[in-house]
Amino acid sequence: MLRALLIGAFFFTMTPLLISIQWLLGKLGLPGWGFISCNYYKVLRALLRIKVRVAGDPVRGRAVLYISNHVSWVDIVVIGSLSPVAFVAKSEVRKWPLVGITAEIQRTVFVDRTRRHQTSDAIGEIVRRLASGTSVVLFAEGTSSDGNRVLPFRSALIGAIRHAAVQGDAIGGTAGVLIQPMSICYTGLHGIPMGRQHRPLVAWYGDLDFIPHIKAFIERGAVDAAVSYGEPVPADGGADRKAMTKTLEGAVRQLTTAALLGRPQPARAAE
Repeated sequence: MLRALLIGAFFFTMTPLLISIQWLLGKLGLPGWGFISCNYYKVLRALLRIKVRVAGDPVRGRAVLYISNHVSWVDIVVIGSLSPVAFVAKSEVRKWPLVGITAEIQRTVFVDRTRRHQTSDAIGEIVRRLASGTSVVLFAEGTSSDGNRVLPFRSALIGAIRHAAVQGDAIGGTAGVLIQPMSICYTGLHGIPMGRQHRPLVAWYGDLDFIPHIKAFIERGAVDAAVSYGEPVPADGGADRKAMTKTLEGAVRQLTTAALLGRPQPARAAE
């Protein structure tokens, strides 16, 4: 109960402050957005008692489009704590109290997949984020899983981003977009390996309500997360969108399987 109160106090006091500072930095065109964002998630990760192991090497020195699987709202905290990134989220998130405005300030790109025009606008936003030096995370399954598997990737959004990269000069000179497959999964509970039956305790999927889920997550205790990076590929390569999507899906599936089986690449603890 005390931990839940501490987390609640941090979220409801620091989040509005975070929004105000980042909004002001954006208006004044000042740096610091990434530093604030990453450290905010690091503190939240520590309060939630999430231990992260990183395998593989993320691309450094330039913006990259990360293509990842999706398990839970916890993914945002874990991935956001590793480096400054913007996420792609469904348009409904924008309407969530406090979370929606926080996501906007964190440069989230909102996608309404039911409206082609708005999806096209979102593609342009993603490409502009990358062109401005902000890396973007796209959860390519389009939904979250139970944590035991990787769902089929949707090729339309990946293909549209690839097309925008190839036509970069028409959208602001963004040719040369780099895509890196990334996997996130949850492997332990209180330091004990997590079996298949326990991973859905962390996963937030289907019709699960958010408040009961986060309450149960806090009560459950320390969780181990694994983030793995694969080999990057150029978005403007010769493969068509379906072939590229299959390649990325296969890479993420392989990284996830290795982490779940306890056979990941050489790993290191996250800072």
